[in-house]
Amino acid sequence: MLTVDYRRLGLRPGERLLDVGCGAGRHAAEARRLGAHVVALDYSDVDAKDAAGTLEAVTVDWPVARTVSGSAMVGDTTRLPFPDASFDRIIAAEVFEHLPVDLPAIAECARVLRPGGTLAVTVPRWFPELICWALSDDYHSVEGGHVRIYRRSTLTDRLSGAGFDIRDRHHAHALHSPYWWIRCMVGAVGENGIEDESSFWVRNYHRLLVWDIMRRPWITRTAEKALNPVLGKSLVLYADKPL
Repeated sequence: MLTVDYRRLGLRPGERLLDVGCGAGRHAAEARRLGAHVVALDYSDVDAKDAAGTLEAVTVDWPVARTVSGSAMVGDTTRLPFPDASFDRIIAAEVFEHLPVDLPAIAECARVLRPGGTLAVTVPRWFPELICWALSDDYHSVEGGHVRIYRRSTLTDRLSGAGFDIRDRHHAHALHSPYWWIRCMVGAVGENGIEDESSFWVRNYHRLLVWDIMRRPWITRTAEKALNPVLGKSLVLYADKPL
């Protein structure tokens, strides 16, 4: 399940991409599949290992991925271990809402991105996230949970303050908002986001989402596209570093 639109990101074959806070490496793997040289970085050694496996797995079915590099490493988003202007594109998907202080991470992304490069940032959208916080304390108080809710204007101002020009934006994953609301209502949040499917509604909604992700039927794809402007779970911004 991808949140970033790679056409809006402007990624081209042969470019260098950094996926900060990569998690299991879903965005990093897609970038490698598209022919980019990829570095996936996460604070968690478990996630970094998972991302390494995901980056390797993509080479099985996509020959172009074998022609470019793909690596995963442990690192701190607020102190990136790379020289200035090291990357053409950077993705920070669902990362900044977890950081006690986000401005140093934004500044580091600006530092290691080359002039003319693009940063794609995704965060939980304000309204769906506000409902989750209202319904469940566990949703945001567990270890590794969300520490802030972003308004679009707040995130835009912070990116602009770091020298970025906001070029594009959209919302994603409208079908996921009700799923999280249901989980919060029935207390099925779980420590570190571990899914509790003991609830009938949570279990069956989850099956719907898996079916949608795996099969991508026209009915759910059309519905989500129509609902994203209203219920999209994620806000996605594309910010360019000026030449």
